[in-house]
Amino acid sequence: MHGEGAMIRQSTALIHSTAIVHPGAKLAADVTVGAYSIIGEHVEIDAGTTVASHVMIGGHTRIGKHNKIFQFNSLGEVPQDKKYAGEPTRLEIGDHNVIREFCTFNLGTSQDVGVTRIGHHNWIMAYVHIAHDCQIGNHTIFANNAQLAGHVCIEDYVILGGFTGVHQFCKIGAHVITGINTVLLQDVPPYVLVSGHPSAPHGINSEGLKRRGFSGDAIMTIKRAYKTLYKSELTLEQAKKEILGQAAEHPELTILVDFLSKADRGIVR
Repeated sequence: MHGEGAMIRQSTALIHSTAIVHPGAKLAADVTVGAYSIIGEHVEIDAGTTVASHVMIGGHTRIGKHNKIFQFNSLGEVPQDKKYAGEPTRLEIGDHNVIREFCTFNLGTSQDVGVTRIGHHNWIMAYVHIAHDCQIGNHTIFANNAQLAGHVCIEDYVILGGFTGVHQFCKIGAHVITGINTVLLQDVPPYVLVSGHPSAPHGINSEGLKRRGFSGDAIMTIKRAYKTLYKSELTLEQAKKEILGQAAEHPELTILVDFLSKADRGIVR
């Protein structure tokens, strides 16, 4: 018998004696699971990941390496979608993510790709909700209470300010930053700083680009493209053609051109 608070070895991982880990779960040898956490049958957790106390991980969920999952999270629960009928959809979380308290990440649905994905090196603060079929890139930061509806796509290096709400099916381009209490009902092109309800563009994320090593010339090029899109009085189609021409000599605009060609909800403008 193990006393209250003891850590024991089960399925090769280090698991608190009060935790419940299904025998079918696959945990790497150095995974730790804290007190009163529950790990379901179809869960896989890779090396170096720590799961704190009172965490619920269910569904067909795969978690990568060196993640730090804080207490009171619910990961891999069924979607908040009335059409869901128990299909074996999935949640996939990459490597080196920090997931703070009271986050909820749901499984995917068969109406989409069937997988909710979170990439690598993301910093996800407390009370964040990531709904079914969301696709999250790498190196993002979601501040407290950011809320993502279903089918949202968030590209790399996005920063969502606290209490940002994202409508279903919206796409947020790389290097975007949102202000606190922003509500997004349309797509946001790469590099843009957006805030408000209704949301509106307020320039580009210059400080973030500097921190990521963009040169002064590259930032000026992106500012020029922003002015073409938002300040030139061109129609959206005219602005897209103009930016396409600029991108021929400035590769940093390629992701902007690609994004604008695929935006199907309209863009914040």
